[in-house]
Amino acid sequence: MQTYLDLIREVLTEGRYKPNRTGVDTIASFSAQYTVDLTAGFPLLTTKDLSGFRWNSLLHELIWYISGEEHIRTLREHTGIWDAWADSEGQLDTAYGRFWRRYPLAAETLAGESWAGPDNPWINDDGTFDQIRYVLDTLRDDPHSRRMVVSAWHPANAAVSTLPPCHYTFVVSVQGDALHLHLTQRSGDVALGIPFNIAAYALLATVLAQRSGFRLGSFGHTIVDAHIYCGEADRGEWYASHLDGLQDRLQSATEPEEIRSVAAWVEGTAPPERQQDFDHVPGLLEQLARSPRSRPQLRVEDVAIDDLRVEHIQLEGYDPAGPIRFAVAE
Repeated sequence: MQTYLDLIREVLTEGRYKPNRTGVDTIASFSAQYTVDLTAGFPLLTTKDLSGFRWNSLLHELIWYISGEEHIRTLREHTGIWDAWADSEGQLDTAYGRFWRRYPLAAETLAGESWAGPDNPWINDDGTFDQIRYVLDTLRDDPHSRRMVVSAWHPANAAVSTLPPCHYTFVVSVQGDALHLHLTQRSGDVALGIPFNIAAYALLATVLAQRSGFRLGSFGHTIVDAHIYCGEADRGEWYASHLDGLQDRLQSATEPEEIRSVAAWVEGTAPPERQQDFDHVPGLLEQLARSPRSRPQLRVEDVAIDDLRVEHIQLEGYDPAGPIRFAVAE
């Protein structure tokens, strides 16, 4: 998908060196934004292979969000990403789906404020608010509303959470007969996280459009801190003094072999990595040198959203380039 390759080039050519909490340094860019036409096929990257375990884990993760579960018991067999953030009992102190489906209401309110009461159709039995049900009902009853906003961010939770939500809010918008979805993300790992985010929210848009009778439109994405991990210790610090050289070389590199020569310059000049694959720059340059292939198609069975399972979702015609390994910075 060319849009994703443009993002890689934008961050590498315009970003700045930025250490962070993980101990793996980054090249980071402020406020990346793009729109993906979802009518042109499903936006699963074809410049690296995301089939098999990766696709399976993406599906289980999105269905886990939709379920509203905050325990990772249903994820452990299919993805190991969340174990690092769960306690010994498998509970998360921030879970996207928990806020999507059971957002807590204020315990105390100020004079004049309006809050949904117990008779409201979107209030759950435990007194929380179901944002997904609210969106589906609004798509049915008032589809031109500009208030179909879903938030996974609660300030009092985020302030003390081990990992506050990265992709923290999305808005559904109907234009004509097409449903569009815009995601805002405070922080995005370009190599690993963003490809999953694009595909997951494109799938969510598909599910919402199908269940509300609208055709599929587009996916808009804003990433406040779009970053590329560039290694630990000496390897990461090398970019602080050599980023200008990387950017100068990449600015004039347009052909695949020219881009690969930039990657070779990095590998031949930078100190060796202490741990393999924490520097994502060479792998992303390899992706940048590859041409996007035709997008696959997605088939989703028309079942109720709460009944949606992995077996109801089929990916067809996916023919990606070979895999590229990136280590996860936690």
